[in-house]
Amino acid sequence: MTGVRALILWLALTLLPLTAARATDPRLVPDVSSRAIDIQYSFTGEELLLFGAILYPDQRLPDDRADIVVVLKGPVRPIVLREKRRVAGIWVNARSIRLRTAPSFYAIGSSRPIDRLVDERTAAIFELGLANLSMSPTGFSEAKTLERFEAGLIDLYRRAGLFVENPSAVEITEGVLYRARIPVPARVPVGTYRAETYLISRGRVLAVASRDVQIRKTGFERFVARAAEEHGFLYGLSAVLMSLGLGYAASAVFRRR
Repeated sequence: MTGVRALILWLALTLLPLTAARATDPRLVPDVSSRAIDIQYSFTGEELLLFGAILYPDQRLPDDRADIVVVLKGPVRPIVLREKRRVAGIWVNARSIRLRTAPSFYAIGSSRPIDRLVDERTAAIFELGLANLSMSPTGFSEAKTLERFEAGLIDLYRRAGLFVENPSAVEITEGVLYRARIPVPARVPVGTYRAETYLISRGRVLAVASRDVQIRKTGFERFVARAAEEHGFLYGLSAVLMSLGLGYAASAVFRRR
């Protein structure tokens, strides 16, 4: 019994500092305006509201108010990037590189610029900012080549509205409530998205919380997408027959004229 009591006392003394430390850390209570976004034929884009509260221990706000960073990240997928070069007046594919983990959508908003909140190492660990996205290539690639291809992908997705970076998107009220609007473009890919919230103070990430958001096709668009995915051969054959039918109908109309 003495050994058991000694073990219990040792565990209590060991876990007490950890419990006290956790009790002094603030917590995040996040939410999103919509847990599901439906894409129909008339979908032209939407704004997703990320909001929530910062819960401080004993409801005491610190002298140094914390900052908030929100990230909406789409499904990760492999992608092949090809570089085009002009040869004899014709644009042809030159070099190519395959990335294992390229996000299909990435939007980040913060209460202040990221470089004023955390150092480069912390930003890289949590992938805060477009420059810190982890897109590991398959096979060996030179650092300069990889940087060039990644910069091209970021520029392409930024112009398509799939990569967004806004250093003033987050509004914090009374040091407790926060909100940020993230634009979701019409060409957004479907899948499960993760809305992440980071609480940052004095260069440290104090808390992280997340919510899932489903972006899905509905109605006729969903039927077409499922048909293409589950019955690829029949879908392709139907598309070819439909194109031939429309072409024949158009030629018949012009012949009558």
